[in-house]
Amino acid sequence: MTSGERAPRVLLIDSNVYFVKRVVEALEKEGFEVLHHPTAAYALTMIEWNPPNIILCATELREMGAFEIVPMIRNDPKTASIPLMAIGNSVEKGPLEAYRAGCDDYIDRRGNPSDIAAHIRSFLQSSQHGFQPTGMLSVDETSLSGNLAHLDLPGIVQMLEQSRQTGALHVNAREIDAVLFFENGEICHAECGTLIGEEAVMQVIQDCQQGGIGVYKLVTGATAKKRTVHRSATDLLLDALREFDENQREPAEKEMP
Repeated sequence: MTSGERAPRVLLIDSNVYFVKRVVEALEKEGFEVLHHPTAAYALTMIEWNPPNIILCATELREMGAFEIVPMIRNDPKTASIPLMAIGNSVEKGPLEAYRAGCDDYIDRRGNPSDIAAHIRSFLQSSQHGFQPTGMLSVDETSLSGNLAHLDLPGIVQMLEQSRQTGALHVNAREIDAVLFFENGEICHAECGTLIGEEAVMQVIQDCQQGGIGVYKLVTGATAKKRTVHRSATDLLLDALREFDENQREPAEKEMP
């Protein structure tokens, strides 16, 4: 961010003082301007004249939480395009409930604050750049979604391969905004930044192994206009993970006497 640019603004709606303190500090270190309100009703009155770049709202607030404010945000043209992330405690049901309610993403409040802040930074960057940010896909468009902290990318690829799925798997992890197209369980096309094809597949797998943070969403039935991947998904996974392990070992071997 240059000196002339304005810091991206986060509206945090949460009544947990300890959580708020830690997350605000982490967000400010990432360069965000943070506005905090403990109640959603009051926070929503502030949005019209001071709109944030993203809204983080707890699901367990006393009056109304993230799931209840989704219709209010989405039905107002002035706020409809503002991303909304739900904050909760349930790793198992939370993400699914958030996506079904219409939230753009879900945050486990028990996570490391710096990881949460980095994820929000990556989410906003992907919404401004790239072909189609993962977090901005609507609930109606997706048939499978979740967090890479709960199920890693190799596991997702293997699951789609075994179930012979056809569709587009969108992946957003830190700086990575990628898409893998599947046809009957085989990866037929991939894009990751400027990379296309098998290089893109290898890159996104290795980057996700490195970070372990991000989200994925599958748009069932979506097809690619061209084929750029000719090797099997299993072969690509094995090669990507082998290269990742070798790259991880190299620095350690160099430090050995």
